[in-house]
Amino acid sequence: MININEVLETNDMIEKENLDVRTITLGISLMDCIDSDLDRLNEKIYNKIKTVAKDLVATGQAIEKEFGIPIVNKRISVTPIALIGGAACKTPDDFVTIAKTLDKVRAEVGVNFLGGYSALVSKGMTKADELLIRSIPKALAETELVCSSVNLGSTKTGINMDAVRLMGDIIKETAELTKDNDSIGCSKLVVFCNAPDDNPFMAGAFHGVTEADAIINVGVSGPGVVKTALESVRGKNFEVLCETIKKTAFKVTRVGQLVAQEASKRLGIPFGIIDLSLAPTPAIGDSVADILCEIGLEYAGAPGTTAALALLNDQVKKGGVMASSYVGGLSGAFIPVSEDQGMIDAVNAGALTLEKLEAMTCVCSVGLDMIAIPGDTKATTIAGIIADELAIGMINQKTTAVRVIPVIGKGVGENVEFGGLLGHAPIMPVNPFSCDAFVNRGGRIPAPIHSFKN
Repeated sequence: MININEVLETNDMIEKENLDVRTITLGISLMDCIDSDLDRLNEKIYNKIKTVAKDLVATGQAIEKEFGIPIVNKRISVTPIALIGGAACKTPDDFVTIAKTLDKVRAEVGVNFLGGYSALVSKGMTKADELLIRSIPKALAETELVCSSVNLGSTKTGINMDAVRLMGDIIKETAELTKDNDSIGCSKLVVFCNAPDDNPFMAGAFHGVTEADAIINVGVSGPGVVKTALESVRGKNFEVLCETIKKTAFKVTRVGQLVAQEASKRLGIPFGIIDLSLAPTPAIGDSVADILCEIGLEYAGAPGTTAALALLNDQVKKGGVMASSYVGGLSGAFIPVSEDQGMIDAVNAGALTLEKLEAMTCVCSVGLDMIAIPGDTKATTIAGIIADELAIGMINQKTTAVRVIPVIGKGVGENVEFGGLLGHAPIMPVNPFSCDAFVNRGGRIPAPIHSFKN
């Protein structure tokens, strides 16, 4: 049983080391909202979310106050909207009306983000999938905090290169439509390989069709806690290092388990998973890159970085799974650039490049995340970056993703300010050589042979 003594044990973690519950995410199925009439569909979506989520924010605040645990975000994820809108939406603009409905009800119930403006097209696109994808730039430009994701590949199905090529154009168009705000629309858009159904983290959260009608998923984060714990074992061998990370991850996950159980009980909604992800923030002392430096690197990106990150990711998971029977989502270490001051410092020092970040994604959670690139980067080049990252996920049977931001009007050496949890970032150089002929071939990259294990 989890008791208050376990929470008291973490007081220093919360007060001094930036431990927080990053999010309580309420997943809501919209399958029972499907309607061939667009107005009725929007009305049903609004009513379902308003009814199910009406107490989410107040419950999160009550738990924060009672247990003294910061809960940074309260979020909602919904069934991929391409599935929900297919019967009613005949144009991209029809889908945009749904995005506006989602943003309206999000604001009214008071949550920070709403995810699920999504399509799952790893093997092919339906007409509804394509319409939703083509609506994404306008939807993100005309809403405030709706997030969009598209799953373009999987280990079982391969990579849908038609959709990859299309998403290169969509990302560029999203950047153009939000260029007056440093192309921030792209910060709300992520593409995946092997996207999980229960991810509580934005921008990639959606409520999978395998999930219950409503579910509570909690994301915990504590890079500062791990960094502080490792300071006490400087110079010790890898066995001591690994044990320290595992023990710390266990304690952090127990905090998340408590919050998840309390939220589930108070809302009367089943508990889904704990996602133990070392998700950094721009705050000093809340950095995954700083953990890598504490392990023994001068900067993230130095030789040994991939090995250190692999160790960190594995030990976090080993500690987490001992603390909760339902660890899921993405769980591991995130390496976003703009949201991690240590990563930003490494880029500015010349230690960390886009190519090194790609190598690091082979061993950690997610992938190329919150990376600002020159605004004149070609759509085909973005598609090539996406294809490379998705191939890592497909072959290694893991989730990988790309969230890059081509900042219109800015180039290498300039900086961009997103604000809040999204932070700020130096614009990173992109390989200038062309992959046009490759991404323009069309069709699908086949699944690897090990996908046929049943």
